[in-house]
Amino acid sequence: MPYRWYYLPHMVVRMRHTKSQTANRRSHHALKPTGIVKDPQTGVPHLRHRVSLADGRYKGRQVIDMVKKVEKKQKTTKKK
Repeated sequence: MPYRWYYLPHMVVRMRHTKSQTANRRSHHALKPTGIVKDPQTGVPHLRHRVSLADGRYKGRQVIDMVKKVEKKQKTTKKK
């Protein structure tokens, strides 16, 4: 087989990143504070854009029937 340049393995030149490049990349890795708000009706803190687990309301509407949820949980714990 004749000599061809593309059959030889090539070295990969790895450029070193400066400290400032590394710091600029890591500047986006900081943790952001969680959006915790108090429910205006019950006063219980919960995450923003999530259902309040105290009464099952979201944006003033009843989304989850908490009474049924508690009854179902008690019923499953009795079986075990």
